[in-house]
Amino acid sequence: MDINAHFVAFLDTTVNLKQWKLDKLDGHVTAIVSALQKDTEVGPLYKEHIPQGSWAHATIIEPVGAFDQFDADFLLHLEEDEAWSEDPGEYLRKVRAAFKATSTYKDKVTKKNRCVRIEYAGDCHVDVVPHLTLSDGRQVIINYAENTFEETNPGGFSDWMQERDTLTGGNLRKVIRLMKYLRDYKNTFDCVSVILTTLLGGRVQAFNADSRYVDIPTAFVSLLEDLDSWLTEYDEMPLLDDPSCPGTSFNHRWTEEKYQNFRAMITKYAGWAREAINAEEDKALVAWQKLFGPEFTTPVVEAARKAIATSPIRASTRPPAARAPQEEFIEEKGYRFSARHMARIEGRVEELGGFRSRPIRSRKFVRRGMSLVFSLHTDTPGQFEVIWKVRNHGEAATLAGNLRGQLLKSDFNSRIRRETTRYPGRHYIEVYVVKDGVVVASDHHEVVIE
Repeated sequence: MDINAHFVAFLDTTVNLKQWKLDKLDGHVTAIVSALQKDTEVGPLYKEHIPQGSWAHATIIEPVGAFDQFDADFLLHLEEDEAWSEDPGEYLRKVRAAFKATSTYKDKVTKKNRCVRIEYAGDCHVDVVPHLTLSDGRQVIINYAENTFEETNPGGFSDWMQERDTLTGGNLRKVIRLMKYLRDYKNTFDCVSVILTTLLGGRVQAFNADSRYVDIPTAFVSLLEDLDSWLTEYDEMPLLDDPSCPGTSFNHRWTEEKYQNFRAMITKYAGWAREAINAEEDKALVAWQKLFGPEFTTPVVEAARKAIATSPIRASTRPPAARAPQEEFIEEKGYRFSARHMARIEGRVEELGGFRSRPIRSRKFVRRGMSLVFSLHTDTPGQFEVIWKVRNHGEAATLAGNLRGQLLKSDFNSRIRRETTRYPGRHYIEVYVVKDGVVVASDHHEVVIE
């Protein structure tokens, strides 16, 4: 039996939000935005609206429980109003007032701490998040309780998600959906979607990715076990950084009690997932049912699996990339792997002679002739070795014979790598943290050069 086809069928029939509901959501958002554009105060400030969260990242799922709803967030990008900015909560109050002034939404609207919620009873809710680009270039949302701006980088977070999903051959998003289903089905842990996405995405490793994420069940087990290994290192809730926005964390969205419970449940479920993937073929479905319940093996799922198994279109995997002439791969160098720690590359563009810099993830692309600084952030204790890899792509780099791809060893505990932008195209830099001959963490950061 093709267990990967069964997972595809389970996702398609049971987990993924139905297309007609996504279409309905699009209709809700179009109507909401139209109402705001007509408002005399908010309308003139409207610039655009941008899906965010599970909707933007394609990790939204069908409601699991009888009383569950699906939900979606979008950023309402507004021009800054200087008077309102002196009292940031005014943006939320004005958006709420705009809805209150309409017959359609006046009974559906609720102001939350960072958004205004439109509730469609028994169906779904839509969170409208006021979003500004300030005069100094910072992108911010509003924290009403503290009456302050909070820095954010929605485009950078989406790019980060896309990079990690690509490394897993498109399986990260599917694993996140499965974990959200597990959360809502079991009701044994409480973890908001943005934290679950950050934790799982942060566990994606560049080491031996083609085999570790070869299909959905393998990716599920790999990411769950790596998450368990990382959580084991933290007896108390660690700092949960926004990977796209240095200095911003998600810790305010969780509690120590919820973290401790989550940590214990991940250990349990990682063990169950390993048992299931190692089970003999005739026992595999029962083993997976232990995690996902009876819905995993319904006749509808089985019928869909048979159709998928006979179809020439199979689940996506990462397409093999052509090897550069001098390219090296760390998994070929005899290193072992154990994802016990975190590694994150923070890339910045140096400007004004190095006196000012901006994160690469705050830009869609970088111009040629710029200086880049990549900093490694890791929780790996003690002495460790840092190995970098820079890989160029594109016609210009190919013609110049400079695709690179060699493994570049740094001094022990060296955390800085400097590069310059020369060739247009989509390139990447990777880092591997090695301790006692074991790769304990890695990260991958793409750079698009204009």
